[in-house]
Amino acid sequence: MPSIPAMKKPILPVIAVVVVVASLWGWKRAAHSAENRLVVDRIWIDHIPRNERDTIRVFAAVSEHAVDVFQATSQWRGGFEAFRFEASGGELHLLFPQTGDRETVRAKARRCNEGGMDFCLELDGASRGVKRGASFTRWTVTTCQ
Repeated sequence: MPSIPAMKKPILPVIAVVVVVASLWGWKRAAHSAENRLVVDRIWIDHIPRNERDTIRVFAAVSEHAVDVFQATSQWRGGFEAFRFEASGGELHLLFPQTGDRETVRAKARRCNEGGMDFCLELDGASRGVKRGASFTRWTVTTCQ
C-alpha cells in the first residue's frame, strides 16, 4: 500500500468511521444506473483538511447495504447521520429513519482534476451534508460478504 502524504492522514479516521457505520446496516439496495455508478461505493469529501482540527463534510453511499452517510468531522470530533437510499436514474431517494424525513437528491459525479482529486460530485436537493464533493480513484468502499 503506498504511503499517504501527511496532508491526507487526518482523513483516515473519517474513512474508518464511514466504513464502520455503513457496515452496521444490512439493507439491500435497488440496482443503480450508469448515472450512479461513480456516486455509490466511494467516499466523497468537501475539501482536504488543512489541519487536524479542520472540519470536513463526508458523503458515502454503500450500494451493498443501501445506506448513505453524511458526516461532519475533524480528526478529533465529528457527528454523522445515516440514511437509507434507493438509486433511480441520476437520483437518490433518501429516507432518514431517525426523523422519518424523505428527500430526492439529484446526484451527478464525473471525472475531474480539481484540487488534485480524480472525481467531482454535485448533490442537488439535499437539505443536509455535502453539496459538492471530490474523491480520489482509490477511495472506494468494499464490503465483506
